[in-house]
Amino acid sequence: MGSATPPMRRFFSTLAGRTVLVTAATAVVAVIITALVALPIAARSANNAARVELMEKSKLAVELLSAEKPAPRARIVERLRENDIDIYLVRRGVVDRPGLPTRVIEQVAAGAVVETRGVVGGRTVLIAGSPLRGNNSGVVLTRPALPGTAGRVLSGVWVALLAGLLGGVGAGALLAHFTARPLRQAAVAAGRLSAGDRSVRLAVRPPVEAAELASALNQLGAALQISEGRERDFLLSVSHELRTPLATIRGYAEALADGVVDAEGAPKAGETMLAEADRLDRLISDLLVLSRLEAADLPVDVVRVDLVDVVGAAGEAWAPRCGSDGPRLSVELPETPIVVDTDPGRIRQVIDGLCENALRVVPAGAPLVLAVRAGEHGGVVEIRDGGPGFTDDDLAVAFQRGALQQRYRHVRKTGSGLGLALAARLVSRLGGTIEAGHAPEGGAMFTVILPYAPRT
Repeated sequence: MGSATPPMRRFFSTLAGRTVLVTAATAVVAVIITALVALPIAARSANNAARVELMEKSKLAVELLSAEKPAPRARIVERLRENDIDIYLVRRGVVDRPGLPTRVIEQVAAGAVVETRGVVGGRTVLIAGSPLRGNNSGVVLTRPALPGTAGRVLSGVWVALLAGLLGGVGAGALLAHFTARPLRQAAVAAGRLSAGDRSVRLAVRPPVEAAELASALNQLGAALQISEGRERDFLLSVSHELRTPLATIRGYAEALADGVVDAEGAPKAGETMLAEADRLDRLISDLLVLSRLEAADLPVDVVRVDLVDVVGAAGEAWAPRCGSDGPRLSVELPETPIVVDTDPGRIRQVIDGLCENALRVVPAGAPLVLAVRAGEHGGVVEIRDGGPGFTDDDLAVAFQRGALQQRYRHVRKTGSGLGLALAARLVSRLGGTIEAGHAPEGGAMFTVILPYAPRT
């Protein structure tokens, strides 16, 4: 039995936790870089300010020491020392007490102004010297450098740095909240969609990426809702188609079992039951072919085929079914072969399915035409009829599974709604195209275009 994941570890495995972690790390790095850059600059600025102040005091001391009497001069020296400033007097090139660097004494005695840093009494000090009026005389002031300036600056600004760090972490947490919230909402919506709730929709709000994700999920939900509605209608229509022949077969079977049908009527009952059984078989076969087409595992045997032979054979097979009480069948064949690479069995299946649909709705004596001709991009097979045909709105949904069956099942005799969808899938699988249109004969026209065989 595995141990539970610690809450903190679980939090940092989420997008929000990682966003907070990254922004906190960024804030820490920013604070460190700010400190590394700002503190030396602050230390240099403090030392420069101390050096300038010391230089100004040295000039002031020169003026005072030149004008005042010995007693006031002693008070000036004492006041400077109270401020941690040492004063050295240089007279005739000789300093009044040891410790100053020789170069500083020589420069002041030579009448030069000195502003430098040096070591006096083992300490690093700032040195400022100014000459006095007279021979080789001057005043030199020293004060300790400020080695702890960086620390003092840091002690003064650590609150500001800590506030910046906390602000960065807080901004990261806020960013994580606004970034992760659309993803959590999308995950919840996806879970509801997978559970079967097709009504779930998300509010489309910025940022752009979150809005695109919400729009995509909304479109998915709408598409699933429409698709499942169509599937539901299709199953209802298929169940109706299955129930009708089953009811007929059951009725005749019960009549035979109860002796209602006598010996003379038995052959007729058997023919009716056989026809309904064939109808069931065709419906189930169409369902199987459609399912295999959707799974892309329907076998096809592509060979070089003359479409003239295929359409001619189909015309011969359908002629007996178009007798005196059926449509008037005619076959239009060109004089020259039209050779394509396709599966002749599947093309014949498409032609038979379209003829079956026409035979159901075309009145007796109306034309039913099978034609083949050469097109610009391939061989063209046409199935035209003089039946009720299609409206312009019908053409847009002609090959959608069950669409026309739902539209006309209470208006005229219809099939299962699978035939046109099956024909479209088969032609597409063979690399061709199929179109529905208005026939010159006044009914429907289906045009199947198959690409030419490559010529050598």
